[in-house]
Amino acid sequence: MIVIVIFFTELAQCSNGKEEEEVYTEELLLRPLPDRKVLTHFHFEHKAPFNQQQHQHYRLFPKAIHQLVQKFRIREMELSFTQGRWNYERWGGFDPVSSRNVKPPGVELWAVFDVPPNQVDETWKNLTHTLSGLFCASINFLESTTAYSAPVWGFQKISGGLRYGALPREAVCTENLTPWLKLLPCRDKAGLASILERPSIYNGFYHSQRLRLISRGFESREGVKPEIVLQQTLTVVLQSDSQRSRTTNYGKKLQTSWSIRSIFGRKPNDICVLANSSTIFLELDRGLVYEINKLGVELDTASEDNAAFELKVIPTRVIKEEKRSLNKGSPVAYEFSMDKFSAGMLQDIGLTWKLPIVWACHQAPYHTSRFLMGSGNERGSIAISLRSTQFGMGSRIDNVVDGSKVEVVVFQVVPWYVKVYYHTLQVFIDGQPKMVADVVEKLHVSPSEDKVSTGAMEMILKFPSDVNLVVLTMEFDKGFLHIDEYPPDANQGFDIPSAVISFPNSQAGISYLEDNFTSSPMLQKFKEKNVLLSYTEVLLVPLATPDFSMPYNVITITCTIFALYFGSLLNALRRRVGEEERIFESKDSTKTRLLPLLLQKLFPRLRRRQQQPQSSSPSSLLGSKLILKVILVAGFAIGWHFYFG
Repeated sequence: MIVIVIFFTELAQCSNGKEEEEVYTEELLLRPLPDRKVLTHFHFEHKAPFNQQQHQHYRLFPKAIHQLVQKFRIREMELSFTQGRWNYERWGGFDPVSSRNVKPPGVELWAVFDVPPNQVDETWKNLTHTLSGLFCASINFLESTTAYSAPVWGFQKISGGLRYGALPREAVCTENLTPWLKLLPCRDKAGLASILERPSIYNGFYHSQRLRLISRGFESREGVKPEIVLQQTLTVVLQSDSQRSRTTNYGKKLQTSWSIRSIFGRKPNDICVLANSSTIFLELDRGLVYEINKLGVELDTASEDNAAFELKVIPTRVIKEEKRSLNKGSPVAYEFSMDKFSAGMLQDIGLTWKLPIVWACHQAPYHTSRFLMGSGNERGSIAISLRSTQFGMGSRIDNVVDGSKVEVVVFQVVPWYVKVYYHTLQVFIDGQPKMVADVVEKLHVSPSEDKVSTGAMEMILKFPSDVNLVVLTMEFDKGFLHIDEYPPDANQGFDIPSAVISFPNSQAGISYLEDNFTSSPMLQKFKEKNVLLSYTEVLLVPLATPDFSMPYNVITITCTIFALYFGSLLNALRRRVGEEERIFESKDSTKTRLLPLLLQKLFPRLRRRQQQPQSSSPSSLLGSKLILKVILVAGFAIGWHFYFG
């Protein structure tokens, strides 16, 4: 009996220890944008111990994700579903949200596996099929070697086992969001996820849901805790329902006042009891704080009222940046803990503007874009332009002084039917052609193979920091596809995935005071110094498209000809000569018997009429006329029979 009690006591302690090791947090970041819109960024994070046991049970961590990591031995994976394109010029590109969480349109998937090199491709194919069923999407289209690539160093600085694929035309809808929400412990029934109204999300200007998976347990290294981390982020750009704005005497419009209820259409439910913390942050970026400081307004206190704007709900505390800059401004974040406010107060979190303030978000060092040149369905050119933003928006490149070099890494994937000639690469700096060797420091090209693999280009550019415009051009030929390889909407064109541009010398990060965000995984992520990333547009390439109605016409004509031919042949083969002669003789015999039968029926009637007494002259006259008509008809029938018989 004592042994049983000790056993259950140790089991309870182990279970309590496991529960304490699992951590789940949920956070929401609200940020006003210069063009009267609001950035909403949800951050859900699970942390759980990880080992390679086949049957490991968790209290909060989703079992499907654990099985995914264990079966395919995933070290890192990121999957994103995006609708719309991030506006780098208006919404910024130098902050942690736009650098890490902004993704290209459609589906983007990359993964790193801890398997032998000869098993990476097979593991990738199995992973795409599993994710396709898990998130109800067409991710299985990435299984083909013509849809994914293996970057060496241009996309992520990860040694070996990396695969990258993108589907630019994949549509994003609630069928993808619902499985994503089911991975949360409280789903969308409680906590921050309860304010996610489907119509408001998909009617927004930009929507991107991301799933990031990191597992540390396949390598037994000292100092590395075996754990598995699941990060789910949802980035949405919305606009308040009330678009009424007041004007001052100068005619300048105020920013639109907004709250959680006005942008999402619903109020949050009760807190998720399974979450360790549920927090809402209202952040003011550098440019906005700089303009507010010029008005003489200090944002260091948790006051709900000032000369620039009004907070309807008093925040729990104000979080400031460690290294404050007077010239550029320092971001300020107001924290609201859900366990300290009621649902009615949380729905009122927002801003009510009092003064018209115009500001610009901090942008990346260079604004990147990509476009096509040329005309026709035979050949063309791809151009990638890098336009400096440091002169127009006051943004400077960190860790770069005047006269030094700027480093830019370009990664681009091209389908096999767009045959790029990489030897035609040309570089133009401020409109002047330059030698490729003077600008391109490192180049790695994986040529495409027809119907086998895609083409990939990775290059490192270095040019002076005072350059305003850099343009790269490459020529290509358009290939011809088999009729079975065309999609249903082939006349729309074919999409080339977005190119990834990174700036190794520029690192987007916000270092808040350490004593203020010890329990905030999202702010800890913001503090990490990661390479600045930006994505270009998706290219739409028109290819030579056949007339898909011609096969139908050919099939119709061919079937008609074959029907006539085989029908006539079958009729000739089944016809019997002797039987036809007997049929013709029977027809002739019936024709010869027709006249005697007619006369045999006619003469008795004539005899009866002759035997009847003639009562009057008109009746006899009528009878003679009738006999004459009958004789004429009989003579005409006999003549017709002998003439045509």
